Amino acid sequence: MVSNTPHYQLALPEFADPVRLLAVVAPYYRDIADGLLAGVRQTARQAGAALDIVEVPGALEIPGAIALAARHAHYDGYVALGCVIRGETTHYDTVCNDSSRGLTLLGLQGICIGNGILTVENIEQAEVRADPEGQNKGGGAAAAALHLVALARKWAKTPKADATNERDLIRLAGQLEGQDRT
Repeated sequence: MVSNTPHYQLALPEFADPVRLLAVVAPYYRDIADGLLAGVRQTARQAGAALDIVEVPGALEIPGAIALAARHAHYDGYVALGCVIRGETTHYDTVCNDSSRGLTLLGLQGICIGNGILTVENIEQAEVRADPEGQNKGGGAAAAALHLVALARKWAKTPKADATNERDLIRLAGQLEGQDRT
């Protein structure tokens, strides 16, 4: 029997300055969204983070809403919440892949995002994953966002190497770039 309990769980980071999170929710399956949000609220409360919530029509709109908020509002991190259940068409694949790709691209830009968009075969799988007393994927997504916020704050305070003293040498065809050829 496979356990649904994680083998380890990182402790929530502690913050010297307040943290503001935005949960962007696609409530197509309202009961599932409510369960995910309950987990997010619990995790945010445990970390002492302020939490705002906005709703969007569907999972495909979540990355766009996060991009808008990152551009026009001041949040430290974001939690993407929704549920996509496989149906009879390939729309499931499009929604899963494109919402995930959008969140990944935003993350690569340095935006701190916890992905809590469930991609499941049936409603029963979604219920177990969304339940704050079950797999608590909403709480896990909030914890992921908080950990990224902690890393971003830590690294923002770390001085970068001085470009004049520390440089990576690039070897091109056996020669070091900038090597004197005389």
